[in-house]
Amino acid sequence: MRRPVALRLHAALATLAVAAATGVVLTMPEAAAAASGATGYATQNGGTTGGAGGQTVRATTGTQIHQALCGRAGSSTPITIQVEGTINHGNTTKVSGDSCSTAADRIELKQISNVTIVGVGGGAVFDQLGIHIRESSNIIIQNVTVRNVKKSGSPTSNGGDAIGMESGVRNVWVDHTTLEASGGESEGYDGLFDMKDDTQYVTLSYSTLRNSGRGGLIGSSESDRSNGYVTFHHNLYENIDSRAPLLRGGIAHMYNNHYKSLNESGINSRAGAKAKVDNNYFEDSKDVLGTFYTDQAGTWQVSGNIYDNVTWSEREGDNNPAGPNPTSNTSVSIPYSYDLDAADCVPSVVSQTAGANKGLKVS
Repeated sequence: MRRPVALRLHAALATLAVAAATGVVLTMPEAAAAASGATGYATQNGGTTGGAGGQTVRATTGTQIHQALCGRAGSSTPITIQVEGTINHGNTTKVSGDSCSTAADRIELKQISNVTIVGVGGGAVFDQLGIHIRESSNIIIQNVTVRNVKKSGSPTSNGGDAIGMESGVRNVWVDHTTLEASGGESEGYDGLFDMKDDTQYVTLSYSTLRNSGRGGLIGSSESDRSNGYVTFHHNLYENIDSRAPLLRGGIAHMYNNHYKSLNESGINSRAGAKAKVDNNYFEDSKDVLGTFYTDQAGTWQVSGNIYDNVTWSEREGDNNPAGPNPTSNTSVSIPYSYDLDAADCVPSVVSQTAGANKGLKVS
């Protein structure tokens, strides 16, 4: 059976050292093939296929994206929307129709199903314009960049979330995206990847989240515990203050992620949440796992993680880090199959695969 790319790379590095000593010229292997389908919890509850089997259309403006949604025969008619260029407030307007419910200040995926939005060609950038998924199911968002979405200042969009989901959302796969801001709440930004009000069966894979005060959350308050069954794998979290992510209730599975420069806290499991945390690489960060800013604790199961230059604060009051030697305090059963890359190879693998415009490479 073919080894995961991380193990192949690890072996290749050793082989390269031998080659250097012997003078043999070698070619390093590339990081695997392109993504072929949903992974993680997005494979459950009937699976996530997006617009497979439907019409494929091209869009270079936000208005054209909305027109494609509104031009379908019905709100569940499958469609793949290939996006190229910069989507912003200047080229996004509200479009009306029986198969859509759109808005002018964001890309609105509301009360619809069976949709894929994928960046193609020279790339797709949603500039200061967020993507909002509400009362929808079977959605794929792939190979796009969403940047600098603000909740205050000008222009504003989507409550400051790069990608936000709420109100009965089911089966969403977000893959090979770059989600980024240019600061925290004081600069007008909110979360990069938020799920609330009954959002379930979501996977975020091979994505880069960076330069934000808040990475994302599951649950909008301590009482919003109807969310969960979310997988995060092969993602890069870099220069994030907190919420990487914040979990309120539900189950989340984090594996083979690279967390770098988490400035205040990382995976914040609280309000009864369960986090399964496998073979991740935490680097140059503080309080990467625990229950923070609340007296309503969550739990975690940990295995195979590496903590490289991670600092831990003292446990007191509402601050309960899992370290300095994190151990499991719950058990989480995962219903899908998955292959783990070795944690010490995660930075190399993620650097080659995570984010938009990486050729959809996977481990």
